[in-house]
Amino acid sequence: MIRIVAVGKIKEKALQSCIDEYKKRITAFSKIEIIEVSDESIPANHSEKQDMLIKEAEGDKILSKIKEKDFVILLDLAGKNYSSEVFAKQLERIMTYESSQIVFVIGGSLGLSQKVIQRANMRWKLSDCTFPHQLCRLILCEQIYRAFTILNHLPYHK
Repeated sequence: MIRIVAVGKIKEKALQSCIDEYKKRITAFSKIEIIEVSDESIPANHSEKQDMLIKEAEGDKILSKIKEKDFVILLDLAGKNYSSEVFAKQLERIMTYESSQIVFVIGGSLGLSQKVIQRANMRWKLSDCTFPHQLCRLILCEQIYRAFTILNHLPYHK
C-alpha cells in the first residue's frame, strides 16, 4: 500500500486529472491513497518564529496520518537524489524487506517540521529544481508508476 500525505489541495483541474491518471495506472501494481492535510495560512510579513509554528502545525497534521509501522519517505530538498532506476530498486527493497506500507510526504511551502524529518526513514530529493508542491505530487505519482514499470520490465520506461 502506498500513501501520499500532502499539505494543501490541488486547485487546477488539469493537474488533478493527470494525478488521477497515474493513480489509476499505479493500482495495477499497488493500492494507492492520497491524503491531503490542510495548509496553514501564512501572514504577509511572517517571522521565523511564525514559520516554525506553521511548520509544526502542518507537521502534526502529517504525523497524525502516519502509522508506527509505515516506512516514511520525505520529498525533501536536503534528501538524496536517485535516478528512476535506483529509486525503483529502493522501492522494491523497501517493499520486500522493510514494510509493505510506504508513506510519501510532501510538506507545505515552508518545508517540514523537525518532528516529521526525524520520523522519516528516507529523504528523497526529486530534483535540483524547485517545483510548486502541487506539481511535486504529479511528478511523484509519475515516478512511482515509472518505478513499477521498471520493476515489471514494461516498456513505459525507455
